[in-house]
Amino acid sequence: MSWDTYAIFAVTTLVVCLTPGPAALLIVAQGISNGFRRSYWAIAGIALGNAAYFALSATGIAALILASSTLFSVIKWIGVAYLFYLGIAAIRNQSSALTVTAERADAVHGLRAFWQALVVELSNPKALLYFVALLPQFIHPAKPLGPQLLIFGVTCLALDGFSYGLYAWLGSKAQRFSANASFVRNSNRVSGSLLVVVGVMMATLKRAVHG
Repeated sequence: MSWDTYAIFAVTTLVVCLTPGPAALLIVAQGISNGFRRSYWAIAGIALGNAAYFALSATGIAALILASSTLFSVIKWIGVAYLFYLGIAAIRNQSSALTVTAERADAVHGLRAFWQALVVELSNPKALLYFVALLPQFIHPAKPLGPQLLIFGVTCLALDGFSYGLYAWLGSKAQRFSANASFVRNSNRVSGSLLVVVGVMMATLKRAVHG
């Protein structure tokens, strides 16, 4: 693998990580509710989800999932339903990892935030599509596969930590506004509505892939 190839892979992955989506919304909400340091439970959940998709892509299983309309539809509709659930919960100010709250004692954190973040990432088939489409483009077939996958995998995890750490930091900077009931209510309505919109967009993903 050349340095040019690695640099292109790293920059492309970083741009994708920084692109706002359900995971970014969740981390910003965690930053506002829990502060920067306590957000790393959720960041770890998202990183594990991406690591799982990376591993699937590396072993070729992801390609089989995408080739099966039934399996892909199951993943997609579970994701749509879960995003709708989280979006409606946020709009109604119900407790979840995506809900902004003024009281840290009431905020979802720790293992609960970790599992919710993991499910959010795993329920997003766009992440699966990304790794299937991207990873093979950078693999050098004439060189040992293991070291290349290790380098790319570690890079993905590091960029996940950096990108979502940045989102957590930005969220923590807005933490002082969480004492304002109107800010909390409106933030949850906006994030919940965006999740519902993402869910609707995800519902059309099959047509974009198979149509």
